[in-house]
Amino acid sequence: MTTLDVFSINELSQRTSELIRNAELGRLALITKQDHPSFLAIPFNQTLLENGVHRSMALNLFGAGCLTLAQAARIANITIYDFLDLLKDTDIPVVDYSPTELDEELEVGR
Repeated sequence: MTTLDVFSINELSQRTSELIRNAELGRLALITKQDHPSFLAIPFNQTLLENGVHRSMALNLFGAGCLTLAQAARIANITIYDFLDLLKDTDIPVVDYSPTELDEELEVGR
């Protein structure tokens, strides 16, 4: 799972290289001003070209754990089922349980 980078406007001049390097790795960045979101930097990569802005943003934010499946599908402007199909073509897991969490979930299901 990737993370979402957060930069303040004041940090941009000192962290430009980091912002660019992380964009090359496909990571989104949230730029804030006075602790409020100002804009979202979306990597210009193959995912963006193939899926468009909304789907690319939804994939990145879902992969970073910032959105639920339903929220990501809504941002992508597609159904949950279509978003699940979209996830099949990526390395983003639909669920991300630790071994302990998985054991607990399986125990509840018995």
